[in-house]
Amino acid sequence: MDRAQIVHENFLKRVAKRDYPKGATPRDELSDTDAVSLFRSQVLSRALDRTSRAMQKAGQGFYTIGSSGHEGMAAVAHALRPTDIAFLHYRDAAFQIARAEQVPGQQIAWDMLLSFACSSEDPISGGRHKVLGSKTLTIPPQTSTIASHLPKAVGAAYALGAARRYPPEHRELPLDGIAMCSFGDASANHSTAQGAINTAGWTSVQSTPLPLLFVCEDNGIGISVKTPKGWIQTSMEHRPGIRYFEANGLDIYETYAVAQEAAAYVRTRRKPAFLHLKTVRLYGHAGADVPTTYLSKSEVEADEAQDPLLHSVRLLDQAGALPPDRALAIYTDTCARTDRIAAEVATRPHLSSAAEVMASLIPPKRACKPTNGPSVEARAKAFGGDMRAMADPQPMNRLINWALTDLMLDHSEIVCMGEDVGRKGGVYGVTQKLQQRFGPDRVIDTLLDEQSILGLAIGMGHNGFIPIPEIQFLAYLHNAEDQIRGEAATLPFFSNGQFTNPMVLRIAGLGYQKGFGGHFHNDNSLAVLRDIPGIIIACPSTGADAVQMLRECVRLAREEQRVVVFLEPIALYPMRDLHEPQDAGWMDTYPAPDKRIALGNVGVYGGGTDLAIVTYGNGHYLSKQALPALEASGLRTRVIDMRWLAPLPTEALREATEGCKHILIVDECRRTGSQSEALMTFFAEENTTVPTARVVAEDSFIATGPAYAAPLPSKDGIIAAALTLTGVPS
Repeated sequence: MDRAQIVHENFLKRVAKRDYPKGATPRDELSDTDAVSLFRSQVLSRALDRTSRAMQKAGQGFYTIGSSGHEGMAAVAHALRPTDIAFLHYRDAAFQIARAEQVPGQQIAWDMLLSFACSSEDPISGGRHKVLGSKTLTIPPQTSTIASHLPKAVGAAYALGAARRYPPEHRELPLDGIAMCSFGDASANHSTAQGAINTAGWTSVQSTPLPLLFVCEDNGIGISVKTPKGWIQTSMEHRPGIRYFEANGLDIYETYAVAQEAAAYVRTRRKPAFLHLKTVRLYGHAGADVPTTYLSKSEVEADEAQDPLLHSVRLLDQAGALPPDRALAIYTDTCARTDRIAAEVATRPHLSSAAEVMASLIPPKRACKPTNGPSVEARAKAFGGDMRAMADPQPMNRLINWALTDLMLDHSEIVCMGEDVGRKGGVYGVTQKLQQRFGPDRVIDTLLDEQSILGLAIGMGHNGFIPIPEIQFLAYLHNAEDQIRGEAATLPFFSNGQFTNPMVLRIAGLGYQKGFGGHFHNDNSLAVLRDIPGIIIACPSTGADAVQMLRECVRLAREEQRVVVFLEPIALYPMRDLHEPQDAGWMDTYPAPDKRIALGNVGVYGGGTDLAIVTYGNGHYLSKQALPALEASGLRTRVIDMRWLAPLPTEALREATEGCKHILIVDECRRTGSQSEALMTFFAEENTTVPTARVVAEDSFIATGPAYAAPLPSKDGIIAAALTLTGVPS
């Protein structure tokens, strides 16, 4: 017999016989009315689990990971406010149901069953996933089965304190709110969870406000791997800066009392706490998972004997709040009700086209207060002596610094964060003086953990800030790439545009650093970013472009709520000369504060029609170096700087290459997985009669020392490829 049916029949039989599991007597903190309400939420959660399994068998539901055994989370919801942002574990249906009871006008059973059926009328995801979440209930949807949501919960908690000091225009959360995130005992071992918990403690011991409640739902097993007994308590009880609480999650009275105490500590002290809840897992992990394939029957039955609903019936009976017969009637009536609703939900529409599925990839635009830019007085105070240098040509790194300064003067909701960005001013000096100009609250020196840096940004984006996190080197992003792919980019998609986390992620990257760093500091692979739906990738090659593109990136984040990656070529940071020493051919003066380059706008240099070189970043620099030799060979050439790598600026590229007889793509990334693959495909599909070739990096890591550039495109390689493509003798 199916374990869900066994648990169901056991409940009916044991309540009828008054055969309850043993436990403590009910505590006094919970009123009879509230206790009965929590029991109803628990029962609805259980009924939804049973109904979802029936829906899947009937082909009307598609994902059945359930909450049975974790129904005590209803009491945690009751201890919090519905405006406290909650990042939920996937077993927390009871939490969402109990929170719905705190907000008038909710139809939580109907809404959740629409999600189970993946109906396009699902109010949270619009039919894209069976997922917990609600804009009204301040529950952003989570799709991960590990703890990748913990870093952004830390960020959201930080944003609550930051909003008191610098109120953002689009603040979402109340100033006296707290953040809560829940997860399982197995997920607590994940590096992402450990990093987030460590970050919370690291922040707390420095007396920085961080009102965050971690809730670990400890059922003793992760899919089939057991958690060692006492592991969660032993590993979490004495974390610096984090107060530890524990409760029996099978007992709603105790859970509510302890959760209330923990929440009060977090809210009043503005410090993080860790609530350790003991739970059980019923039915196995998910779907057709059969727990008796990896647990003994006696172990499975022991957990089933501790059914939290049986504990709740016992406690309510002992408290005089609800007689067992009435509890049993609530249970059977609720099961019947969810089945009736499921039958109706099965008739509701679904997404039926790619366009419908993709409609929420791009978040909605939002109205922002108009601005005339920073005042003359504010700029003079911030820039000081740098104002005099703005009329002179400067390298890229200095121009980006000035652009960040102007943007932060103009928009008080901008916050920069990253390792070494503050007191040191960044590894390459790009953020020098910013902390002196704007203070440590807006230019945050973080700990060394890329997941936490990006989580901080995502969480702050939830509360109206415009984060500009920095990852020191492109290769370091790989430690935390899921924070962009699995968290930031998916949020509008799985919330039907209701939740967003805009940001501008600055990354120093690409190759051509002479003799420094090898593959970690000279990483020329963008493949990890290029295939993430919905994000924007910008890559400037000149200082003036960098300034104007960065302004557009901030506008895209601020007004269009986009996740933007701003990739800065390290080798071009200090670049001054183009053809000869001291020719200053690669420096620019600082563009006026109102100048920007719009998304999708490419740069076109020259009007030749014999050859179009399509490139970006260091490739643009090398192609410009190659121009004199190509012109001397009689090739009338134009160089097209893409600037925007994703989405591919197809319309602009089409116009920029119109009338050209040959197209040469110069891509400093690797032959496999590079931008050039998409460009070759695009041009082949556009016009198969125009000969097209590419110059790319080899499929290799980059060496340290004199051979650093050996696998990379070069000026001479570009010249040779151009002559071969066009048939001009070398």
